[in-house]
Amino acid sequence: MLSNTFPLLFLGAVLYFFYERIGGIVFFRCYFITNILVWLFSPRVAYHIGASGLVYGLTAFLIFYGLLRQDFTSLLISIGIFMIYGGIFYGVLPIDPLVSWESHLAGVLVGSYTAFNLAQKRKYG
Repeated sequence: MLSNTFPLLFLGAVLYFFYERIGGIVFFRCYFITNILVWLFSPRVAYHIGASGLVYGLTAFLIFYGLLRQDFTSLLISIGIFMIYGGIFYGVLPIDPLVSWESHLAGVLVGSYTAFNLAQKRKYG
């Protein structure tokens, strides 16, 4: 759980500083929907503790939203987050049985979906 503290603080600060209007929606979806998906669909009987699903969700959102939004600041955020945290996408693979890859995968799916969803709303609304 400690290994998620700094990434969560950093990604949360970036999210709320640059995307203040939608930050609450993104955080809510990445936290609650990720955990609901893990609870419903995890094939393993295990305890899934920690905030890694949220970290993966925020990372995926910040990367994909910036690419979809295509303004200079958002693209810089996407590139910067990818350079710092892009390697975490290997965590969606079931390599270590003690790591909840299900939370990682659910976080990436929810963060990516949220980026596409909010980018579409911004485009048409």
